[in-house]
Amino acid sequence: MALPRDSIYLSVDALPEPLERVRVRKVPTGIADLDSIVDGGFPSGSTILLWGDVGAGMQEYVYTAGSKTALVNERPEARHYYLGDRCDDSDLPTRVCYVTFSRSKDIILQELATSFNGDYYRAFRDHTVFKDFSSVYFRHSVVPATWTNEDDVFDRPSTNILEELVAFLDENAHDSMVVIDSITDLAVSDIVEIKDLVTTIKGLQRVAKRWNGLVYLMLTRGILERRHESLLMDSTDGCLVFEWRTSTRSSTRQRYMYLEKFTGVLPHLPRDKIARFPTMVSSNTGLVVVYMERIS
Repeated sequence: MALPRDSIYLSVDALPEPLERVRVRKVPTGIADLDSIVDGGFPSGSTILLWGDVGAGMQEYVYTAGSKTALVNERPEARHYYLGDRCDDSDLPTRVCYVTFSRSKDIILQELATSFNGDYYRAFRDHTVFKDFSSVYFRHSVVPATWTNEDDVFDRPSTNILEELVAFLDENAHDSMVVIDSITDLAVSDIVEIKDLVTTIKGLQRVAKRWNGLVYLMLTRGILERRHESLLMDSTDGCLVFEWRTSTRSSTRQRYMYLEKFTGVLPHLPRDKIARFPTMVSSNTGLVVVYMERIS
């Protein structure tokens, strides 16, 4: 059959050659079953929003990831034991940088000590750079300076907490797993405008590509307006959701984790692996995936 006069067609010879696949550097999450799903970890330089219900596993996720990162840096021969078999080609961060605004280092370590075994606690303690911005965060509140261990806080010049955060990350975030605990604290504070917070995270997403690690931003679900949550999610590469669900057959609650979005990750996942992951927390293994439940 003759083609219409204005038809455009290509011969087989005119088709472009298949493009060579570019190797993407991966960073292991420390959650072995999740790393096996995402082929060894998340892309290096990713900024990831951890968004979830209170107590649904978000805190345990960062404690597990940080502890296992520290343990494998101490004992490279135990890499497969802690990270699984899919992380041979992944780049492990050299340390953890843990940033807080309202919680102290002592609180973090106490939570870890009561939740996980001694090896996890010791490794996390010894290989983590802590930065507590409490003195700046509470400076103009009713919280007394003595509660933040800063006796001369009113004698110091007033500073912008986002600028201090940026300066700390510029100096310490290279080759690190960074945890910012939490974006919720900043978003509900009178000292930070939400538009400035969103702009800072957009800038963080750009610069993190040079740092060769992962940046986790923690946000409690249901505290902010939905449009603000969407703005923050849109400003990151990925969003990992943590939630509680109740079975229709019983009153038992179960923790779940799933990927809401992830540039460069979700498009490559087979449909049978786009799933909600039931999780549990063990003192000897940290947060683990129990099995996969398909998201319909």
